[in-house]
Amino acid sequence: MANPKDVVVLVGSLRKESFTRKMANALRELAPPSLKLEIVEIGQLPLYNQDEDGTPPASWTAFRDRVRPASGVIFATPEYNRSVPAALKNAIDVGSRPYGKSVWSGKPAAVVSVSPGAIGAFGANHHLRQSLVFLNMPAMQQPEAYIGGADKMFDADGKIANPATRDFLTKFMAAFSEWVDRHAPAGTA
Repeated sequence: MANPKDVVVLVGSLRKESFTRKMANALRELAPPSLKLEIVEIGQLPLYNQDEDGTPPASWTAFRDRVRPASGVIFATPEYNRSVPAALKNAIDVGSRPYGKSVWSGKPAAVVSVSPGAIGAFGANHHLRQSLVFLNMPAMQQPEAYIGGADKMFDADGKIANPATRDFLTKFMAAFSEWVDRHAPAGTA
């Protein structure tokens, strides 16, 4: 495709070899040609503090400037204590402020939750969806992606080992491409 849609991927786990990062990389590989996915790092973002809004840290500005023109966002998250990791919540806060200047508003989103456990980080997935409602981000409802058994999902090269999972994620990404086409705000890349 000549002009694929720019999609930002935020990985909630900061661990270099995390299952969530492996999943984000798999989504990039399985994305249709209509989408161009880029993982945007969040670990370097200082904690959001409203006192810094007047002269924000350079990393906040760079993060906001990278997310703002994107056509969509994929949130890949593990589950920590039935919620999202602090780094992901902080990135959401950094992007939503200062008040009235959110980089998230109107951007179509998808949530992929990843866990070694059987319920696929269901709690984190739904907790994140609550925030997306407030942020005015239309979140794709179907198909849902609760990816359990992540500790057995990847081969030695970090690729999805199970053909059925690879097929599901390919369909998930095709559905997200259609979601972005329908909901991307005017003027996004």
